Amino acid sequence: MGTKSWWSRTDSRLLEAVLGLAAALVGVFGMLLPALGAAGLAGPVHTREVEVGTPTRVPDTMTDTVAGHGMTLAGTHQADLVFADPDLHQRLLLALPEFVDSLLLFLVLVLLLQMARTLRGGDVFVPENARRLSVIGLTVLVQAVLSPVLLSSTTQALVGGTPLADRIPVSATFSGEYLLLALLVLALGEVFRRGTKLRADTEGLV
Repeated sequence: MGTKSWWSRTDSRLLEAVLGLAAALVGVFGMLLPALGAAGLAGPVHTREVEVGTPTRVPDTMTDTVAGHGMTLAGTHQADLVFADPDLHQRLLLALPEFVDSLLLFLVLVLLLQMARTLRGGDVFVPENARRLSVIGLTVLVQAVLSPVLLSSTTQALVGGTPLADRIPVSATFSGEYLLLALLVLALGEVFRRGTKLRADTEGLV
């Protein structure tokens, strides 16, 4: 007696539509709009959330100097670095971390969409999906390491040579959750690879 899978072709189409929509939204709002803003063709990003070394505001004696650089710092431990009228270099630095994060997320979504399409044939355990999972795991790992470093380095480039440089320490906070997720996806990719190889060897014996 055969068994009927609970996963239908309609489910596959729906999953593909959701992943495709998510990729499109990330492409537009996470990549296209920041790129246009950095080029001055759309509303640019003016604010960067930063951590300050001491929970004090900029002294009044420094107000004129800071204003000359077009920046204000408002907040305590978590503060907003606000640019009144960022130039091209500042716009690029402000947009770069979000653009890179969105680009990596877009890559993950595209790979997941390609994996979802293999469900049309009723079999997701194919060698291509093992490779895709490995790429996804490496992409998540790169994002977990690169994102904090890029955020910290661009922030220091933004405030370098200004009175705010001493108020904003060099720091990069790495997420253990992302590192764990990357390792889990890489492990899953290895399981896929070994499973598909074992099945191929078994089918060769029949």
